[in-house]
Parts: sequence; C-alpha cells; structure tokens
Amino acid sequence: MTATTVTPVTLLTGFLGSGKTTLLNRLLAHPASGDCAVIVNEFGPVAIDHALVRTASENIVLLPSGCVCCQVAGDLVQAMRDLYFKRAAGEIPAFRRAIVETSGLADPAPLARTLIELPMVAARYALSGIVTTVDGVHGMDQLDRHPEAVKQAAVADRLVITKADIAEPAALGALEARLAALNPGAPQLRSVLGDADPARLLDTGLHRGGERLADPDSWLRAGVYRRVGAPPAVAHDPRITAFAWFADSPVDWAAFEDALATLLDLAGDRILRLKGLVNARGAPGPVAVHAVQHTLYPPAQLPGWPDADRRTRLVFIVRDLDESFVARTLESFVTAPAER
Repeated sequence: MTATTVTPVTLLTGFLGSGKTTLLNRLLAHPASGDCAVIVNEFGPVAIDHALVRTASENIVLLPSGCVCCQVAGDLVQAMRDLYFKRAAGEIPAFRRAIVETSGLADPAPLARTLIELPMVAARYALSGIVTTVDGVHGMDQLDRHPEAVKQAAVADRLVITKADIAEPAALGALEARLAALNPGAPQLRSVLGDADPARLLDTGLHRGGERLADPDSWLRAGVYRRVGAPPAVAHDPRITAFAWFADSPVDWAAFEDALATLLDLAGDRILRLKGLVNARGAPGPVAVHAVQHTLYPPAQLPGWPDADRRTRLVFIVRDLDESFVARTLESFVTAPAER
C-alpha cells in the first residue's frame, strides 16, 4: 500500500494556558519540522516566537526554520486552500504536513469534520491525528470545571502533559491516571517548556505523507481498552466512557457500513471518537474506519493485518451513551441472517 498523496494534518488543541504555543514554537524550531505548514488563528494573540523573514502574501509568511506559517482570519478553509495553491504554483516552499493550532476553548470535532466533509479540503488534506496539551499544574481543576477540556482530552491521539518540571509529583501522577481512564488509547508524554519529539506527536495516524506506510496497530491500540460488558474502572468523568467491541467472524462489508451509518445517525452527537479495523469478508487486509461524532471518514483498505489477530475491533470514546446500545446496534447488522 502506497502512502496517501494528500497532506496529513495534525490538530493541536488544549485548554487555555496549557502550553500549546510553547509546544508549537519548539516543534517549529526542530529540524524535523522544516517541511511543515502551520495554521494559527492570529499572529499577535498566538505569539509565535520567530522573526518573520519574508511575506509571501497577506496572510502567509516564511519562517527561519523553513516552515510556512499561515494566519487564519476566520476562515480555515480559505487558509488551507491558499496554502495548497501557492505550494502548487511554487510561490511558497513545499510542505509535506500541516499543523492547525486551535484556540483554547475550541471543540476539535468541527475542525475534524471540515477535513472530511468539504470536498475542496478532503481532496487535498487528511486528518493525521489530534494532539492535546494538558496543564500539569492546573489540568485537574480544568477537567473538573470545563467540559471543553474534558472533550479535548477525550478525542486526542496524543496527550502532552506540560509544565512537568513544576507540577507536584503526586498531582502529576493523579492527572495522568485520570487521563488514562478518560482516553486509554492516547499515549502520554511529559513536556518541559515544550520539549517533545515531533515524530512522537505528528506520526500518530494512518495518514503520514511521504512514502511511509500506515501503522494501524499503534493508531488503534485496541488492547488497552476495556471490552463491552467488562466492569468499568472508577473514573472522575462518569459521563465519558471508553470501550472496545469485537466481532470474531468476518463481516459483510455492506452490512457493516449500514451498521456504522445507523449508529452515527442515532447517536453521533454522543460518540466523540470511533476507530477500528474491520475484517471484511473477502478483503485482503483490514478496512480502517474512523469517525468523529456524526462524520465517518472514507474507509481505508489496508494491505495486511498488523498482527495475528483477525477479529474486527472497534474502539469508542462516548459521552452519555450506553455501551450496550452500541453493541446491540452493531450486532443487529453484522450477525448472519440465520442468527437474526
């Protein structure tokens, strides 16, 4: 399987004051980020720490690192369109990935939907992953008081615990335990003043750009989720649950697509993230599926399984949704006709 020809996009989110800009500055200064485009809300409020060397247009500048930085004046789609066509015309340096930095109160789900539903964007960009910064000092209080912070952490593919050098060790451990219960599939990284390996943050999904193959096993991490019906762990966030659903036998792909469509239609507003590998009958490898709330990404046929386990496996992070309802809905479609 060759890598996708579209540009992978990482959403960088996190609550107010959690260190997104510090992390972004360090990423842009890293040699591995020299072929990156970064899209920010405004240069002033975001305070990207650099000396602008050349203006390529009204809202696009070139950074000393070689990165392209684009100022969003309220229209993400227009910014992504400008970057694409200026790259194609040779007006700005080529870039093979993009980072979109959100505001501290932003819900990542609408931005993710933009990358899927709008044809102009979806044909040229693909969501690679969501990186969420969590304040190592104030994160527990922010999770207690702000639903936005909980959702940002719940939908992440990577969690970066910032200010690890000044946080109390016991408080830091409690925060990491809470995040692990909230989003077990997201690896956690501690960060001091934004230090982080770009490869561990940006290579998180199926869409990686360049010539690299997809890595479905590290993307899904189904083994760390609790199975449907198993007792849930005691958590600080009872409205949010994470679980995995399995099907032992190959499934009919058309019926499974109907199952996903029905599930998202009925309960998409309560499904924060859905990811999975499907053993579709007759397919040479798994079909990767991914959804954010009501929006289902185009399925990706992978060339082979990442391990010996050939079961269909879906992982869910949901809010105010009974996992038994999810299981019944899926099973009503994928069981054989004689079993229905």
